[in-house]
Amino acid sequence: DAQKTVFYTALYHTMIVPNLFNDADGQYRGRDNNIHSADGYNIYSVFSLWDTYRACNPLYTLIEPKRTNDFIQTFLRQYEQGGLLPVWELSANETDCMIGNHAIPVIFDAWQKGIRGYDANKALTAMQKSADSDRYGLPSYRSMGYIPSDKEPESVSKTLEYAYDDWCIAQMAKGLNQKSV
Repeated sequence: DAQKTVFYTALYHTMIVPNLFNDADGQYRGRDNNIHSADGYNIYSVFSLWDTYRACNPLYTLIEPKRTNDFIQTFLRQYEQGGLLPVWELSANETDCMIGNHAIPVIFDAWQKGIRGYDANKALTAMQKSADSDRYGLPSYRSMGYIPSDKEPESVSKTLEYAYDDWCIAQMAKGLNQKSV
């Protein structure tokens, strides 16, 4: 009984966020601060992706495939409205308080598991654009293959996260039969 209590409490905690962000009519405030409408899916908020991409998001692909698809639609809307995929999004605002580009492995994991109710080519483009941005030590990573510790805090963690993100992008590109993005 004690183990069941721990298990179901932990499972409950996985469902606290992300939160539904659009109104009943599908309208929501976007990253560009304008009012938009979601058509055929829900918009979500509070993506703490650094905290969730390793365990919660893979769990969602198994037990919540429709919501997972909506999460990815939300990521793509945020990309359209803000130019990059979310890192740690809160109420349509990027907090920029985590490392890595963890929307990338979330999208790839869902795509690998057959969750594909979104434009996969647009997702791949968004993944690549986010990986090619000039923030969080990415220029050093691209030019040197790693991030020097005297140039950027959390250099080792960022280097490992970016390498994994790049692998996810490469695997998705391969799956979409694209040699370059």
